[in-house]
Amino acid sequence: MERRVTVKTKILAIAAIALASVLPPPNAAAQELSFQRKIRLPLWAQLDAYPGLEKPDYDAGVFDYAIRQMKAITPFLLNGMVYGWEFDYTPSDRLRGVPEYFEAKEIRSFEAESKKIFYEQPWFDQSKVHCWANFERDEGMVQSWNQWADVKNPRIMGIGGGKVSKGFEGIQEAAQNALKDAVRNYYRKILKNKPKQITGRVLINKIPAILINSGEYQLQLDFFLETGIIKEYQNF
Repeated sequence: MERRVTVKTKILAIAAIALASVLPPPNAAAQELSFQRKIRLPLWAQLDAYPGLEKPDYDAGVFDYAIRQMKAITPFLLNGMVYGWEFDYTPSDRLRGVPEYFEAKEIRSFEAESKKIFYEQPWFDQSKVHCWANFERDEGMVQSWNQWADVKNPRIMGIGGGKVSKGFEGIQEAAQNALKDAVRNYYRKILKNKPKQITGRVLINKIPAILINSGEYQLQLDFFLETGIIKEYQNF
């Protein structure tokens, strides 16, 4: 049954998201800071879990699931924007009988930094809760951004999908597939022969675009790329 969002529940949701914040809203000067220092991430989450994803909790508030989802998605994406992800990629090679392999993982934990995220300006439609998630880089993070943004690091972009039925894991799946798409397309253009292994690191350099299409999250991610190693096959 579809939930009706009343004025009372809207007020309760605003209070819940506000209480989830650990910092007050930024002042006007902070709002003018660029993406280099200040990240302002538009978020949304569905009001209800995909059928069968979670056991019914009849004592839960109307917005509990949506808030929980946004609090999982936000640090995951911010980690990719602040510290980046590393990857290990082996292209498929039918002639050698080698299957495709791709793994991505965080370079550094974002657990402590998650306490510095604050949420504001929630709004609603019939099936989703929306809000802004804000995070400000410290001086070390700004210096790291400037190093990543160096002209020598290529810019790559990828699009990936993940099943809505998996909830937050579907977002993670879509992000990994978007990164794989970006890495695969980039190296296909610059390498003549399929390599045995490629490793590297990436940093998200634009606000991610998240959509739902045919039961899948569709995630577009833009990155700075830093190549690690490229291993070639010794023999055909």
